[in-house]
Amino acid sequence: MNILNILDEIEKVDGEIYERISPRRKAMQDFFQVGKKISLAALPLALGSLFNKAYGQTTPSTVNDVLNFALTLEYLEYHFYNHALVATPNLVPAGAPNGAITTIRNHEKAHVDLLKGALGANARTELVYDNFDFTAGGTFGAVYSDYVTFLKVATAFEDTGVRAYKGQAPALKGNAVLTTALQIHSVEARHASHLRQMLAANGATGLKPWISLGAGGVSNDTGIAAVDPVYARENNTMQANIEITAINGTAVTKAAAAESFDEFLTKAEVVTIANLFLKPGFRL
Repeated sequence: MNILNILDEIEKVDGEIYERISPRRKAMQDFFQVGKKISLAALPLALGSLFNKAYGQTTPSTVNDVLNFALTLEYLEYHFYNHALVATPNLVPAGAPNGAITTIRNHEKAHVDLLKGALGANARTELVYDNFDFTAGGTFGAVYSDYVTFLKVATAFEDTGVRAYKGQAPALKGNAVLTTALQIHSVEARHASHLRQMLAANGATGLKPWISLGAGGVSNDTGIAAVDPVYARENNTMQANIEITAINGTAVTKAAAAESFDEFLTKAEVVTIANLFLKPGFRL
């Protein structure tokens, strides 16, 4: 989690955020030097205090909306992994697989706690496991009984996270409404890459550690049609109105051209995906 990115994103709708915190940016550097020395558990409180100093007793509603949107996604991922480890202890094999899922679960919990600390009293109502339907209405009925199905859903979640958090910049250009306050792309990307390799180790074929073209050049390389929305436009080979395939007479393939650039998901697209796993009354 790169905390500076939270502030950089908020700066897009509140250009005075750093001045609110301190008239000198050095104070921010001092904060993060202190952050290296305090525990992860204490960090949300420290960041929450920082926001209170910046805005007094209230935080702009736009910022709250952004952080709460991100918080919902982090709740989803945390409860997905936590339930697998706690309620279905025989699902994930012991050893390295269990260790990897535990680490990912702990990362998501850290994200939840950080966002809750930043939002304080403005945080959305806490989401618990029972607020979710990780079968997506029965589409993934074996998600907690079949390890490969679990890994496939996990991969879809992490690939969504990569595209949601990293790819909002194009949607924000010229827009006063900030759709997300976090860019934890590097963490989500590591999760996604590792899960794809775990799937390959369990018999999945054709998957690379990153998103590539699916069969016949489709954007979804997982072969799971139910998660097509997660991979919308990932077969795009044109950037800045320039076709990358065979660019300048080179041997760049269509697959290589598509892999070379990440495509973003809009907030609306992410909401549609997330709501498949949220029960009525708790959806975005």
